[in-house]
Amino acid sequence: MADETFEEAIADLESGRSKAGEQEVPAGDQADAGSHPTVAALRAEFGDAVLHHAVMAGDERVVRVSRDRAVAILRWLKDDPAQEYDFLADVTAVDWGGGRPLDLVYQLWSIPHRRALRVKVSVPLDDPVADTVSGLWKTANWLEREVWDMFGIRFRGHPDLRRILMPEGYAEGHPLRKDFPLRGRFSRAEQTRRILATPVAETYSEQELAVAEEVRSHHRGSAGSEASE
Repeated sequence: MADETFEEAIADLESGRSKAGEQEVPAGDQADAGSHPTVAALRAEFGDAVLHHAVMAGDERVVRVSRDRAVAILRWLKDDPAQEYDFLADVTAVDWGGGRPLDLVYQLWSIPHRRALRVKVSVPLDDPVADTVSGLWKTANWLEREVWDMFGIRFRGHPDLRRILMPEGYAEGHPLRKDFPLRGRFSRAEQTRRILATPVAETYSEQELAVAEEVRSHHRGSAGSEASE
């Protein structure tokens, strides 16, 4: 490793390191469902739809559930009085590379019961689709947009699924995917050409443009006052 050049060291970052025996998504050792009241209740309510339960980083409970039952499970976690996970702290994703499925991750917190739970769903690369949970937690609206923007997971039923960090017309793909080139898909010259060719109104909202015009007018007025003095 010490003799590797920089280019050699980053050569496989676009697709992720792929070694024999490491093709499964890391899941952690199976934990005792009875050691956490929510996990035990989940097993009793949804059976085989709860695919795996692990304890990570000492005390963080992680359950993996099937994609087709994910929304039903999340709704139950929110609405069941004995669970009441009323706060969706985050929705994010992980690309493990090597052709492995994406991990869609929901970080939940029950304020009444003072419990945390992480729910994971495997999303295949050839069908990166999941159902929205924006109808359960309003915070999911922007969080799902970020996951779509960065990882390319499309949320079925989302009321306004569009990019939130990159420009809406961004054509280079999804920057946090392992197959995304470190320097972008286009050359710097092509990136610059595309930026200069994009109408300002397609990048900024009417409100932002109005603020910019107000600032320009203020500076023009200040420059005129200084010149007259």
